[in-house]
Amino acid sequence: MSDAVRNSRRTVPENFMSYLDELYVHQEWADAEHWRAIEAHAPALADRAIRERLHHIHLVQSAFLWIVGPRTSQFAITKVEDYPNMADLKAFARKGHADLAAMLDAMDDARLADTIEVPWFRPALKVSVRHALMQAAMHSHYHRGQNATRLRELGGVPPTTDFIVWLRDGQPTALWDRG
Repeated sequence: MSDAVRNSRRTVPENFMSYLDELYVHQEWADAEHWRAIEAHAPALADRAIRERLHHIHLVQSAFLWIVGPRTSQFAITKVEDYPNMADLKAFARKGHADLAAMLDAMDDARLADTIEVPWFRPALKVSVRHALMQAAMHSHYHRGQNATRLRELGGVPPTTDFIVWLRDGQPTALWDRG
């Protein structure tokens, strides 16, 4: 590979916010698709592993929102038991997505380049806001895949939530409730 090609790959495109916006609209859509599939299959809705993983997904999304935000208060680490039922956990997920969307709407390219610390690493890891947001989205993709596998093991039908499928389908918005 030539130096010119290698170096061109290391620059951040000027429209990176647009890319992140798409990634996060897709993420909310994919999360909502999974929630609806889980709610449609009672054994999945009652499954401890799925419940814990859903909590983990949305807790980590909230944690990344906190680390790239103003950090005006301590981050509240919740436990799955803090949500007495799946509806409460789903409300936590939906609020997190709304807060993330609002934050992205207010973010600019300069903020994406800022360096932040990820405090759960020792020593704290320093990354750009852009990298932190990429990690948060990829982390959610990974765990949705685990839940899809578990849903299938329980006899349910996991939704197809690939990014390319979302593009093919016209980039639909999230539909959180069964209709």
